[in-house]
Amino acid sequence: MSVESLTVCAARPRTVTTYPFLSVVVPTYNEAGNIAPFLEALRTGLGSAAGTGYEVIVVDDESPDGTADIAEQFSANWPNLRVVRRAGERGLATAVVRGWQAARGDLLATINADFQHPPAILAEMLAKMDGADLVVATRYTAAGSVGRFPLHRQFLSTGARRIGELLLPHVFGRVSDPLSGCYMIRRRAIEDIELRPAGFKTLIEVLARGRVETVAECGYTMQKRRSGKSNVKLYHWFAYVKQLRRIQNETGRRPS
Repeated sequence: MSVESLTVCAARPRTVTTYPFLSVVVPTYNEAGNIAPFLEALRTGLGSAAGTGYEVIVVDDESPDGTADIAEQFSANWPNLRVVRRAGERGLATAVVRGWQAARGDLLATINADFQHPPAILAEMLAKMDGADLVVATRYTAAGSVGRFPLHRQFLSTGARRIGELLLPHVFGRVSDPLSGCYMIRRRAIEDIELRPAGFKTLIEVLARGRVETVAECGYTMQKRRSGKSNVKLYHWFAYVKQLRRIQNETGRRPS
């Protein structure tokens, strides 16, 4: 199966002049039980940290449980929120980049709606963007923890990291949590660069292809999702290995 190429272009014109302007993309699929309280927590955290200089873009892949409908109802009282409904497209990674393509921000971020990353962490990450091209939310620092993450998921995550370190040491060696699904990046670091996101992991694509020089990290304790079931399936991990091989071949970097 071919992998779609997506490019993030320069920021679209906006009426808000606050700089830097932050765009947070929230990819969703069947998050009806989480989306309203998650957006409320996001609004509280971003309002205190970014004032009016931000937007939140929910990118929904035709969730049959009505996630997009709930988000649109929420947007009636929150002008900073937009909802993008994708038709005929699937996948967290492409949803994130699609959201960035629609974004107007100088800073681009992504976070999932399942509460595994605490929404308040975005305010901490924004504070660390001063002087950094990329800030990554990480479980693997003194201030971070995997929490009560199920043991089988910890095993799969550790295995995925080890494979990544073997195949792409120049990428995985740059951050402590290269599989993180929550991070913030300057648009200029990926602007006009062809990205080929696949599956659930976008950060390794950004690290491999982007103009990322300075990296900062923000520790957090991973939480259990509040509602619903994980969308990660076993076949995603096989797709992940294929993604690593593809990046290895396309960037011409081989382990030494």
